[in-house]
Amino acid sequence: MPAITVDLEEQCVNTIKFLSADAVEKAKSGHPGTPMGAADMAYVLWSRFLHFDPSDPHWVNRDRFVLSAGHASMLLYSLLHLYGFDLPMQEIERFRQWGSRTPGHPEAGHTPGVEATTGPLGQGFGNGVGMALAQKLLRARLPNLGALLDHRVFGIVSDGDLMEGVASEAASLAGYWGLGNLVYLYDDNHISIEGSTGLAFTEDVQKRFDAYGWWTRRIDGNDRREVERALADATAQAERPSLILARTIIAKGAPTKAGSEKAHGEPLGEGELRGAKEAAGWPAQPPFHVPDEVRASFAEQGAAKTKERAAWEARLAAARREHPDEAATWDRYWSRELPADLVDRLAAAASGAEPLATRAWSGKVIQAAAAAIPSLVGGSADLGPSTNTDIQGAPQVERENLDPSRPVSFAGRTLHFGVREHAMGTIVNGLAYYGAFIPYGATFLVFSDYMRPAIRIAALTGLRSIFLFTHDSVFLGEDGPTHQPIEQAPALRLMPNLHVWRPADGLETAMAWAGALTREGGPTALLLTRQKLAPLARPAGFDRGQVARGGYILAEAEGGKPNVVLVATGSEVPLAAGARSDLSARGIRARVVSIPCVERFEAEPESYRRSVLPDGVPTVVIEAARTEPWAAIVGKDALRIGLSRYGASAPADVIAKELGFTPDAVAARVARWLERT
Repeated sequence: MPAITVDLEEQCVNTIKFLSADAVEKAKSGHPGTPMGAADMAYVLWSRFLHFDPSDPHWVNRDRFVLSAGHASMLLYSLLHLYGFDLPMQEIERFRQWGSRTPGHPEAGHTPGVEATTGPLGQGFGNGVGMALAQKLLRARLPNLGALLDHRVFGIVSDGDLMEGVASEAASLAGYWGLGNLVYLYDDNHISIEGSTGLAFTEDVQKRFDAYGWWTRRIDGNDRREVERALADATAQAERPSLILARTIIAKGAPTKAGSEKAHGEPLGEGELRGAKEAAGWPAQPPFHVPDEVRASFAEQGAAKTKERAAWEARLAAARREHPDEAATWDRYWSRELPADLVDRLAAAASGAEPLATRAWSGKVIQAAAAAIPSLVGGSADLGPSTNTDIQGAPQVERENLDPSRPVSFAGRTLHFGVREHAMGTIVNGLAYYGAFIPYGATFLVFSDYMRPAIRIAALTGLRSIFLFTHDSVFLGEDGPTHQPIEQAPALRLMPNLHVWRPADGLETAMAWAGALTREGGPTALLLTRQKLAPLARPAGFDRGQVARGGYILAEAEGGKPNVVLVATGSEVPLAAGARSDLSARGIRARVVSIPCVERFEAEPESYRRSVLPDGVPTVVIEAARTEPWAAIVGKDALRIGLSRYGASAPADVIAKELGFTPDAVAARVARWLERT
């Protein structure tokens, strides 16, 4: 590494501090305190330990840096700018402005060098665990090329991150998995928005993480030599993740706001910032000042890191020549390659005439997908037997003989998250961020509420995450209303860039999985039944590609143009088909339309959508859930047969009868409605 004098190092740290503070000041919005307090340890980490190439932010062997304390975004932006990532000074000066690459909280895919979209506290913490797990999984699969993947996951986490329950869940799993490639610096500045963390947070964090199985150490986070020693010891850990509890001073150097909540979430103010600069011997003007020697030092460091990357690439090229078969497998992982006949394989796995729950069909499809796609990994929140998500015939990621003293087998494909839905969502996203896996996580639909922050971040960022939810309606039966989802399906459909599939039989389940596996621009949620459903009767010569369009005509009206269109999804599609027969006996011609994925259907051309849902024909939508969002598809004048109450504990057939979800009840209601309209 290039030689850096103490004075030059101090100037580099001050540059980070004041670039951050100047950006917040100009924006009149943001968080200057943590960048100023954490600049010392961030500089040590980035200059001495972090391996990356500013010219290629996606180098596969880079160390990942996750700023879980996303409110301190200017700390990260300052580092990215100074090290020569594609983040020019104009973007620093446009912090938090429309169209800038420096949004208020870091966004992966938006700003070069940002590894994870953070801001909701605890999410980045869990993402880092997923990234560290991904590296372990890949190394176990590729003994020769994988051995070259010696990168680590580093992060800065805050008091707020460690207060959030999701971090506790993720930390517990990281300790169980023994992720020695994970190192977090805890910015222990004792300040939250309301004041001292002593208002609500006095636990011994070190003892908590000791209990999780982490390596821990307390240091002065503003003493750069202490930081360096601690990071050296942390990176020597092979079988334990590390938490360095770094006591820092928020807004260090500010005359009156250092150590105060006044530096958390608002600009320092012109006078306070001037005073901080004067105390540091820094010119008050111009703002965004970068001394020439500092610029040169960061450029020299960046060039050295680029050379390290070039040397690593040479080692990889040699390994590829020596192990061509493994090199081909390596490429399959990093491209997340899918076979050309994937849909055929999945559809074949879901063929059959027996009544099965869609969760059971999904289990069959998962086995076919796993055989075809090495990148597919996943598991459930202690619900594998219920969600049918274990990958059969392959090892599981667990400690040998379930002995806590034995190492974890990372060659497995089935992950056990325990009862930790919050962490499962963030870890699935971390696996997706890593880039070599297509990950999924499963639980009951009602518990998707635990995972909403992670699902939302996946949708915002465009991650290739798959979230699988079973027990998708009141018809799960005797478990009762605590487990029976009512509002969850429509709530998920309201989330932009999330595809929600609710299939009705084996073929629709196979096509739902095909849609999820082939989708590259965002996450997918699969909603599956507990109860058995008979296979749907489709017309001769039916093109399964219609299912992939998200909505299609399942059964045409008999004897002429339809008097009514019955739209349904999931387990209510067979119900609609039954109601169609009852309506026919009443002299009412009904078309049945299945819409397993609203988002895919809405993306189809209007001409196709109108061919399925024609104008001028009364339309009924049937779903055992809140139905308000359906009005955007079927129109506000449509009849919506849904639920505006919670369910009950009873057998599924009793629930269906009591709540009016039987063919005769639906048909009678539709007939009465048509008479009135």
